[in-house]
Amino acid sequence: MAQVSMTVRLDSQLKKQFSELCSEVGMSVNTAINVFVNAAVKTKGIPFEIKASPKSANEDFKNAFYALRESAQKNGTPDMTIEEINEEIRLAREERAKKEKK
Repeated sequence: MAQVSMTVRLDSQLKKQFSELCSEVGMSVNTAINVFVNAAVKTKGIPFEIKASPKSANEDFKNAFYALRESAQKNGTPDMTIEEINEEIRLAREERAKKEKK
């Protein structure tokens, strides 16, 4: 499976908050975005409820992130440690390199 990169523009403070939140739950920003995209594709929609709330934006963001993670787990997206994710990436790169040599 070919991998491509994607650029996302975020407010610098929001990016910092997201990075910190990802660290708190034990995953990288890249992994969190991949979890979201996989869950959205599987459910054919945004995998959590989006609604207006009187809470602070940061609290809403945190709740949405946790809802996304919970939804991903319910939909069969495995909860993996960063070490497991990195190992899968390493193995995929090795496999790709072998195919490219053929």
